[in-house]
Amino acid sequence: MTLRVHWLGPAPDAPFPPATTALHDPDGLLAAGGDLTPQRLLNAYRHGIFPWFSEGQPILWWCPDPRMVFRTDAVRLSQRFRRTLRRARWVVRADTAFDDVVAACATVPRPGQAGTWITAGMRDAYSTLHGLGHAHSVEVFDADALVGGIYGVAIGRMFFGESMFSARPGGSKVALAALASRLCEWQWPLIDAQVESPHLLRLGAQACPRGEFLRSVQALTSLHEPPEAWTARFGELAAASLAD
Repeated sequence: MTLRVHWLGPAPDAPFPPATTALHDPDGLLAAGGDLTPQRLLNAYRHGIFPWFSEGQPILWWCPDPRMVFRTDAVRLSQRFRRTLRRARWVVRADTAFDDVVAACATVPRPGQAGTWITAGMRDAYSTLHGLGHAHSVEVFDADALVGGIYGVAIGRMFFGESMFSARPGGSKVALAALASRLCEWQWPLIDAQVESPHLLRLGAQACPRGEFLRSVQALTSLHEPPEAWTARFGELAAASLAD
């Protein structure tokens, strides 16, 4: 069987097809081609679409149904992990080591996964978005050692999570919980988690029907939030405080 997907035009503002035209198998494959310019990437995220492809493939664009999301007031840390966290001396910051977080997400070994979808082109593209104030990282430090992190894209009051990593057990959980805590304080209700995994489900991710997700994205991305570095706004958070 030949899969038919929409090929994007060369202009960075070329429109994406309606999400309802995405394939069911593989779930959510919507379009191919185009590029990773800031204009195209931001247009994609505003429509609930994200790029996901491997080296040697064309750029593939996805909008699966359902969509995995975190409510920022509902990220779950187990009681056992909370007890460990109370003794941790880790601190959490934002946008102080963006490229290091992306590099770690690209290179950290993952069970059952060979290689990475975070290609050199993807790293360059998100670094550019970071410079424009739209891509952010949340970093977990033990003294000067980077032990975990998460990065993604912010538009309006919507955060689109891209990837996270742990260099030590629990590092990514702390990064996610800290991000959710700050976003909840800022009245940002959702974090896009893209596709289901057992790890995300254990942390509290929920399946959201695509239509409901897209309506939320449209509303939240239309709210005014200036694109800027989060370092000062996020401040420094003691990881132990997340155990309360």
